Amino acid sequence: MSLTPVPLPPGFGGGLPLAGSRHVRWSQALGVGGAVPASALSAAERARLSAPRPDLCGLTLDRPRIMGILNVTPDSFSDGGAHATLEAAVARAAEMAGEADLLDIGGESTRPGAREVPEDEEIARTAPVIREIRARGIAIPISIDTRKAAVARAALEAGADMVNDVTALRWDPRMAPLVAERGVPVCLMHSVADPETMQAHARYDDVLAEVCDHLAARIEAAEAAGIARRNIVTDPGIGFGKTLAHNLTLLRGLARLHDLGAPVLLGASRKRFIGTLSDSGDEMSGRLPGSLAVALHGAAQGIQILRVHDVRETRRALRVWQGLAGEDGETEDGA
Repeated sequence: MSLTPVPLPPGFGGGLPLAGSRHVRWSQALGVGGAVPASALSAAERARLSAPRPDLCGLTLDRPRIMGILNVTPDSFSDGGAHATLEAAVARAAEMAGEADLLDIGGESTRPGAREVPEDEEIARTAPVIREIRARGIAIPISIDTRKAAVARAALEAGADMVNDVTALRWDPRMAPLVAERGVPVCLMHSVADPETMQAHARYDDVLAEVCDHLAARIEAAEAAGIARRNIVTDPGIGFGKTLAHNLTLLRGLARLHDLGAPVLLGASRKRFIGTLSDSGDEMSGRLPGSLAVALHGAAQGIQILRVHDVRETRRALRVWQGLAGEDGETEDGA
């Protein structure tokens, strides 16, 4: 039975922790027959919904972690070209490292309609940046955003710590063995087709159920390839082969992804649906308020990793949210 835990309001003292969160709690879940009290669930079901998630790159996941986006591409939908030089990219990494918990570095745009970048070109864009970040003593965990094993290998050798694959290991048959061999975390994202054609495949009978089923199957495939469960993160793939209605359905039902028993990453920052809902169109600066609203909604649903462009603003918004949830400031590990 698929279960959707119902988060309680911030600061609520009862209930059980949602996916190990120190801020978000739940007391019942929605199943096929309606609301089910937490006490009526099996021990395994309660564990899937409540157990603390394993640390990620040395970071505890009992509170939302911020993953700063660094696109070293000429054509990304939001910041294409802004960090295309080595110096600009490293400067931006240093800036974000003061507020972010992780960095996600990508050398191939996966916006709708984007064409594939050759492996050697993608490596040339990403590996030198990662190597220089490490050379300058910036120790923040780094994720490489790629669907190609050769790019991931070069990034890991340059100092990256994690792989973020928008195809959930489906694009390159060499990717799963590489991740297993290196023993690094991997984010499995739901997507359909490829970036160039994915919006033509945005058809679902029940998008939330189908995304969860797809991710469950990809988790199983990853484990079969030798990837440890503790190294698996999931992502519903907001905007990847989804319409506005699909995105909203997924966002409203985010808590259901915790039933997969793995950490959840949410990447919705500055996406088109925010421009549509906020009437800000294609103006990226106009999408900041909506991006913050979605990030805080994700935090209230127990999401562990928020992948964002606007790191400083998201950090400040989270500090306020944490105060409202019953904790003033961040007194934990400081990472």
